[in-house]
Amino acid sequence: MKEPRSRPPQFPGDHSHAEWRDHTVPYAIVAALVVLMVTLIVWLVDPAPPKTITMSAGPHDSSFFVAADQYKKILARNGITLNVLESDGSVQNLHRLLDPKQHVDLALVQGGVADGLDTSSLMSLGSVFYIPVVVFYRGTGVGELSELEGKRIAIGREGSGTRLLALKLLQANGIEPGGDTVLVPSDGLQAATQLVAGDVDAAILNGDSATRGLMLRLLKVPGISVMDFDEANAYTRIFPYLDEIDLPPGVLDLKRRIPPNTVHLISPTVELVARTNLHPAISDLLIEAAQEVHGMPGLLQHAGEFPSPVAHEYQISEDAQRYYKTGKSFLYRTLPFWLASFGDRTLVLLLPMAVLLFPAMRLIPALYRWRVRSRIYRYYGALIAIERGALADSSDEERKQLFAKLDHIEASLNRLRMPLAYADAFYVLREHVGFVRGRLTAAQGSRP
Repeated sequence: MKEPRSRPPQFPGDHSHAEWRDHTVPYAIVAALVVLMVTLIVWLVDPAPPKTITMSAGPHDSSFFVAADQYKKILARNGITLNVLESDGSVQNLHRLLDPKQHVDLALVQGGVADGLDTSSLMSLGSVFYIPVVVFYRGTGVGELSELEGKRIAIGREGSGTRLLALKLLQANGIEPGGDTVLVPSDGLQAATQLVAGDVDAAILNGDSATRGLMLRLLKVPGISVMDFDEANAYTRIFPYLDEIDLPPGVLDLKRRIPPNTVHLISPTVELVARTNLHPAISDLLIEAAQEVHGMPGLLQHAGEFPSPVAHEYQISEDAQRYYKTGKSFLYRTLPFWLASFGDRTLVLLLPMAVLLFPAMRLIPALYRWRVRSRIYRYYGALIAIERGALADSSDEERKQLFAKLDHIEASLNRLRMPLAYADAFYVLREHVGFVRGRLTAAQGSRP
């Protein structure tokens, strides 16, 4: 049975293309590696800011929801879509942020609702406004919550931040649920109506339930007073999330001088709380929006008082601290948001790119040398096979095939373009072709 005829060695037919590949392949490999590394850096270190974020606010007619809706309009100017979700208030907002299954990025959260919860996965972008605790009661002369023991007190609806805070304040004054004091689950207008009707003896209002209009209406009702927190400073020491604020005389109605004297109040602040993976560029936009929404003077605050880097229950984020100290970076002050974001990310990439390019440029000559030498070694592989055939006991037909292969190699070398740096290896290769031809001729001459 005849052995299959061996094929002639395969060498590049167009050596100009082979030379072009020798130059381009190393650059292509290095470029691909650099692109891959840069892509990984961008993805892991500095991803692009998201186009859409979600915020948990509050009931539809609440100050929380109104503020979130204003944020939405401001962020839209920079091409960011803010989805605003209604909620029952701070308690639900906080639980949404802590639940990884809820796709919520940030929320407005009242101080005092995080007791017993692990909030290490959250950060604060700052305090944004007060929501004071205002206590109205029937009669006069009450300056301490402990004096309401044994009475009927409206403390807010079930699950609300108002109720949670009221229970803490009452407990600090020795008033516990289930005792002689009747705790009524109502707030806002309902609690005020019950107070006027005599169904409750006191009402603890907080935030949206303590509006300017409602306070004026209650203070005009004979026999109803607002409690002056004589121990306001003590409350702020015991409960770090509380601040002491004052209602100066006449702030509700200058003409009628309501209130007639300074009223000392205590107030938790609302913080803009986010998950720790919030993009720094989005953080800057949110604080900028908060400055526009909450920076104006109001009934309880001076101009520029909010937003504030003073965080009460959540650690202030590093990006927020940087923004409060230095403001927006130069790029974000001078360029549109999308362009500044691109430029900022480009600057972040310059250092790792420089670190990558230096060894990459050293890799190119090594790859080029390997490409050229691999072509030379391919010829040597074919020569070794021919030499072995010459030493073997081969027939005339087989020797003719070996000469044909050798001629093919020599013809290929005659067309080969070799860089001058490898001329010595090239001519050594040609000498070895002659050497193998001599061995093959000698082997043929020795045949009888």
